[in-house]
Amino acid sequence: MTAPNAPEGPSQQPSAPPAPPGADQVWLAPTAPRPRPDYRREILIGLALVLGSAVAGLLFGLLWHAVAPRVPLYSDGTAVYLRDPEGEQQIAADGYFALVGGCFGVLAAALSYYLTRRRGAGLAVPIGLTLGGLAAGWIAWQLGTHIGQTDILKLAAPVPKNQDFSRPLQLGAKTALVAWPMAALLTFLGATALFTPRDEPHPQQPQWPPHPQEH
Repeated sequence: MTAPNAPEGPSQQPSAPPAPPGADQVWLAPTAPRPRPDYRREILIGLALVLGSAVAGLLFGLLWHAVAPRVPLYSDGTAVYLRDPEGEQQIAADGYFALVGGCFGVLAAALSYYLTRRRGAGLAVPIGLTLGGLAAGWIAWQLGTHIGQTDILKLAAPVPKNQDFSRPLQLGAKTALVAWPMAALLTFLGATALFTPRDEPHPQQPQWPPHPQEH
């Protein structure tokens, strides 16, 4: 038995009003575009580091020539001999080269970091420090070993027999050439890790759908 005035057939639930257009879309807050790197400026910074290091290599060579110990020689009038065949003067000279080059590398890296820490230069600084350090080491090696007379026989000619004189400065361990770039890279990376403030991650922007328009 049905209620009076009740429609025949199955009952239908009232349908929900249609959602406004765009209600199912998620809106994200706009983000600022990242600045494009200035490659021309980075190249100029790298070249400046290479040239500056090469010029400093002249001072490096003069200083090494002034402080490095010499290997003692003597002559009997017919030939030249080592005064102390087991001496460590050559090893000490190589060590002085590495020590002086390492100090120059630390100073170059510290100065480079100080001048570029705010503006940034990408990979130009470490690449410039590496190439500049190698160039400076080569210049210091050539300059330090070619100052003054380098012919041992001409050095021995005016020296009396059995009297000591110094052999021209030489670099025995060529691995000492990498002391400058190694010290520069380690110093620059350490300064970057310790003193460069890290960019704090921005809080995630809330995502919201647009409010349905009220009719």
